[in-house]
Amino acid sequence: MRAPWRTVLGMACGGLLSATAAMAAEPARLETIDSQPSWILEHPQIRLAVTRTGGQMAPVMFLRDTPRPVQPYHVSPWQNESLGDLPAPVLTALRGDWFCLPFGGNGTEFRHEKHPPHGEMAGAEWSHVDTRHGDGRHTLVLAFEPQVRTGRIVKELTLVDGHNAVYSRHVVSGFAGPAPCGHHATLAMPDAEGVFRVATSPIEFGMTNPSRFSDPTKGEYQSLAIAAPFASLGHVPLLENGAGDADLTRLPARRGHADLVQVVNKPEGIAWTCATRTDEGWLWYALKDPRVLRSTLFWIENHGRHGSPWLGRNNCLGLEDVTTFFADGLAESAATNLLTRRGVPTALEFSADTPTEIRYIQGVARVPPGFGKVAGAEFTPGAVTFTADGGQKVTIPVRHEFLTNAAW
Repeated sequence: MRAPWRTVLGMACGGLLSATAAMAAEPARLETIDSQPSWILEHPQIRLAVTRTGGQMAPVMFLRDTPRPVQPYHVSPWQNESLGDLPAPVLTALRGDWFCLPFGGNGTEFRHEKHPPHGEMAGAEWSHVDTRHGDGRHTLVLAFEPQVRTGRIVKELTLVDGHNAVYSRHVVSGFAGPAPCGHHATLAMPDAEGVFRVATSPIEFGMTNPSRFSDPTKGEYQSLAIAAPFASLGHVPLLENGAGDADLTRLPARRGHADLVQVVNKPEGIAWTCATRTDEGWLWYALKDPRVLRSTLFWIENHGRHGSPWLGRNNCLGLEDVTTFFADGLAESAATNLLTRRGVPTALEFSADTPTEIRYIQGVARVPPGFGKVAGAEFTPGAVTFTADGGQKVTIPVRHEFLTNAAW
C-alpha cells in the first residue's frame, strides 16, 4: 500500500513540510486555461499556471506589476480543438516548460520498460499536495507516481517576492536505474525573422541530430545537417551541400523547417541559456548546475511539420536543459553513443534509496534599448548581470544559490 501524498512529500523532500510549517496553506486553485485544468500560483510579479495533465507550466505572466507584462512561453495551437488520437500523450497539453523522465521519444524498449515520449508524467495526471505562502515565498507542490518504472516525483515551484523568476525543484525517489531527464522549456517564437537573439554559457561542442529529425514522408522538413559537430551556435552546418552554415543565435529563420541540435555545456560554475526578444525589449533566461543537466537541446520548430496536429502552424523554440542523448530516449541514452564516447553523460543514475534532486531557475527581465545577444554573465550574491555583445548590461535579482545550496 502506498503512503499518502503528505507522507510521500515529507519522505522525498527531507521534511519539507515540517520546514515550512510556519507558512500558510491554501486549497488548490484550478482554472481551465486553453482547454486544460491548471493550478495557479501567483505573487505581485508573476502569475503562473501548471496543467493537471502533464504538469506543464504555461501561461506564465512575468513583470505583471509593470505596464508591459511578458508571457514568453508557447501554447500549442490545437489546444481548444478537442482533438482525439494524438500521436503521444505529451501533446495533450503541450505548452511552456515541463519535466521529462525519461526524456525523449522512448521508442525502444529498455529492460522490459516501455515509456511514452518524455515519460508518463509528461502526459498523465499529477496530484496537488500543497500551495503555501510565507516568509516572502509562494510554493506550489505537486506529485506524480509513474507505473512503468515505479517511483515518486515531487514537483516544487517557488516564487520569491520581488523576483521575476521561477525556482523549480523536482525530487525523484524510488525510480531506480539509469534514465535521461530534463526540463523542456519552450518559448513562443515570433514570425519575424531574427528578432530572437540566443546564447548559452561556454560549450565544449555541439552536434546536430544524429539521424534525420524531420521525416519528409510524414510531411516534415529539416534544414540542418545530420550528425554534424560544431563549435559555435553561429556556425551550424546545413543539410544542403554547399549551402554553408546556419546562425542559430538569430531566430526564427528558415521557415518551413523543424530541427534539433544539442550543445554540451562546460561542467563548471552555473550554466545559462538566454533568449532576447529584441523587438519587445525583454530577456528570458534559464540557470542550471551543468553537473546535473549537462546539455541544452535546441528544438527549432518553424512551421516545419504538416501532419496532425501540427498542420504547418506550430512555431516555437525549445531551449531544453537536459542530460540525454538528443531526443532518442531511454535505451539510446543509457547505452554507449556518440556523446558518451566523447565523455559526455547522457543519463543520470537514479537510486532506490537516495532521492535525486533536479533544480532549475527560469526568469524574465526588461533590457535596455539595443540589448542583443548575451555575451557573458557575472554572478554575485543574490544577483546575475548579463552583458550583451554591444556592451549593455542588465542586473537581475535572482537567488542562483538555490541551484546548489539546500539552505538558499
